[in-house]
Amino acid sequence: MDNKIGYFIYMFAIVVIVILFLIFLVPLQKFNNEVLSESECPIKIEQRIVRGNSLYPLINSSQEVKILLGYYNCHPIERDDIIVYNHSGSDVPIIKIVKGIPNDKFHLECVDNNSRWNLIINNKVVRNSEGRPYIFNKQRYKMLSLYERDYNGVIPDNVYLILGNIPQGTMDSTRFGLVGRKDIIGKVIMG
Repeated sequence: MDNKIGYFIYMFAIVVIVILFLIFLVPLQKFNNEVLSESECPIKIEQRIVRGNSLYPLINSSQEVKILLGYYNCHPIERDDIIVYNHSGSDVPIIKIVKGIPNDKFHLECVDNNSRWNLIINNKVVRNSEGRPYIFNKQRYKMLSLYERDYNGVIPDNVYLILGNIPQGTMDSTRFGLVGRKDIIGKVIMG
């Protein structure tokens, strides 16, 4: 009888040790991996002066901003992030706002007489930082409608829709289309 009790206590102790291991050591291992991966993600911080008014009044021309270069090598790009984008038509990167992210459903909705269109993402009219809806002319409509048609109205993986803050559009996805993740080189921090 004493052998059975001893065996039971021994097995109970093993179960308790395994449970404690799972509760305390596994989360600690995960935490250490997260810290390690962060340290393996170098982010270079640069101060830059903004040229242009495409983000006014969110960011003014001649305003100084911090750019976290390499930030998106380790972090997800999120809706409404202000990003730095390497535009192939320019030697100088541009700053825009991420409005559409992968798997978003988007389409353009006519506002009046086939001359102006709203951008709709996930069944909501897209608005700028002041709450004003983006309204695009026929030329800007044509660019985005190509992507709407080619991708069946769904933004593909690793592709983003970026806009300025001016409701009529700027040098953004309404001019050069959706952009690839590899060309988004940093995150902008104001102040």
